[in-house]
Amino acid sequence: MQEFYKKALLALIVVLVVDALLAVFFVYRSFPTQTLLPAQKEGTRWHFGTYSDVATGGTSSVRLDGTSRDRLRFDFKLKDVAAYPFAAADLALGNDKGRQIHEDWSKFRTVTFVAKCAPATSLVFEVSTFDEKISKPGQFATYRPPRTYFSCNEQGMPVTLDLARLLVPEWWFPAVKEDLARQGYKLDRVAKIMFGTSTATPRNVDSYVEISELTLHGRDYRYLAALAVIILGGWIAFGVWFFLAHSRALLASVESKMKTNLPLVAYRQLTLEPYKDKEKASVLRYIASAYTDPKLDLEAVVEGTGANRYKINEVLKSELGMTFTSYLNKLRLTEASRLLTEKNSAAISEIAYLVGYANVPYFNRLFKEEFGCTPKAFRTLAAQQQPAPPDSAPSESPA
Repeated sequence: MQEFYKKALLALIVVLVVDALLAVFFVYRSFPTQTLLPAQKEGTRWHFGTYSDVATGGTSSVRLDGTSRDRLRFDFKLKDVAAYPFAAADLALGNDKGRQIHEDWSKFRTVTFVAKCAPATSLVFEVSTFDEKISKPGQFATYRPPRTYFSCNEQGMPVTLDLARLLVPEWWFPAVKEDLARQGYKLDRVAKIMFGTSTATPRNVDSYVEISELTLHGRDYRYLAALAVIILGGWIAFGVWFFLAHSRALLASVESKMKTNLPLVAYRQLTLEPYKDKEKASVLRYIASAYTDPKLDLEAVVEGTGANRYKINEVLKSELGMTFTSYLNKLRLTEASRLLTEKNSAAISEIAYLVGYANVPYFNRLFKEEFGCTPKAFRTLAAQQQPAPPDSAPSESPA
């Protein structure tokens, strides 16, 4: 059994290490990120663009700085001509062939970036999402535009925006004849994002905005669910293996223990012939015949044999290498193991009394220490190792 427990401990350590590595991997994967700027070189690409209030009769100007794809920078100057002067730059999603595409950002929860501008002001961040009931492909004015505001300055400010708490502006609903109560939006079909001016942006001043390190951050609970399933499955497999392996190891241990104790089973066949020392033979014979007496102790052997205590202990030590108490328990427990195997209908307490134990819990404890399992488990294991009875041969007809 000692060897089995070493293997079980090693297996447990391996399971714990594997679980820890899986936990690190799956937890890391449950926090997905996607870098939007610097722009990707392959696959999905950004198409930079600008627009202003010129379309509504204004004269504000905006110019995109196209010297670097690692950041979005645009220079602008708002003029008080239009009722609502504005300037903006956007990043539209497209594939490597230049065609517009939509991306699923539903697993992302926040967007982070560094915003630099001069003069310092508040700006708008907007996401264009495709709505199947309203939107027309390629016509961004029909896309649902949830947005929010953020601040920036000349030194550059790190910004974190919650993508779940954007608001759709009221002017958009009458423009597309949509019910104002339908404020909800989804991020499963994102077409572009926009950075633009707000009502707080200074007028008639040469200004610029620079956005860099644009990154999406999310939480994908599917990885945590998968981690839970894998860990649970691993522990169930470990439990099944432990149960089966423990049963096999316990069965092997019981068999070994019974073989070791086999010479003691023949205690009734003890004779005086092997022992020239009559006193020694008398001691062994008396213990072998009276071991089932619950009151048997060393004093009783002294009275029954006439030998002194020293002689009794010397005999047991020299012949069996045991003390009186150890030898007495060995005899009783060996006989108990035989009775458990042969008397399936006998109760555990009955067997305990038959071999000399008046205290059943004490008997159970000693038996488990000796055989590594309870008397009940021993009986089950013994039944498992007994071969099935052979088929009875047909009787021959009398001649």
